[in-house]
Amino acid sequence: MTSFVWMKVLESAPERYDRGIRMLSGGRIAAVYERIADLVAAPGKRVLDIGCGTGGVTVACAARGATVTGIDIDAGMLEMARTKPRSTSGSAEFVQLGAAEIEDRFAAESLDAVVSCLALSEMSPEEQDYVLRAAYSCLAPGGALVIADETTPEGRLSRLGYRLRRLPLAAATYLLTQTTTRPLRGLCARVQAAGFSIASKERMWSGRFLILHAYKARS
Repeated sequence: MTSFVWMKVLESAPERYDRGIRMLSGGRIAAVYERIADLVAAPGKRVLDIGCGTGGVTVACAARGATVTGIDIDAGMLEMARTKPRSTSGSAEFVQLGAAEIEDRFAAESLDAVVSCLALSEMSPEEQDYVLRAAYSCLAPGGALVIADETTPEGRLSRLGYRLRRLPLAAATYLLTQTTTRPLRGLCARVQAAGFSIASKERMWSGRFLILHAYKARS
């Protein structure tokens, strides 16, 4: 994958987002959506997709019978999401909502799963911590959390190469959009600090992408 910082350029034109993300991922992003859905979605499950964008994960979860709410702050992205074909086995609702409003919309222990793909890396560390705490509050005991996002590779040489490749792309993206994404650091520790237990970690694409699966322990 070239760099997720180019997501910010793509987000300025939602109609090009899906095509751009497919290009950036070498055609592998659809498999990520399906993997997330495999981990959490089933008939009757109540799922929240944070930062749903154009709805790839939301639709994949709904296709497995889940009742899914996808939230995003970008109205253009949500309009694209609403045009996507959907399976009749589950349901998908798209709502314009910021991550800071999660607890206002969703009651405590009202969800079976919370997922987020390529969204946390666009938030500050403080926002990430809030989202994780809010997810924990909204999940029923035994509920699942799946975070899929850009991450710093393990290993000194891998990290150095990653940073050298990423720096010019990050600088160019900032000049174009006045913002950028941040690779997730210390995610496992943050997830555990929010109260979750880690079930699995799947690293992809030379360690630059992580799917983290955690859960809220039953009382």
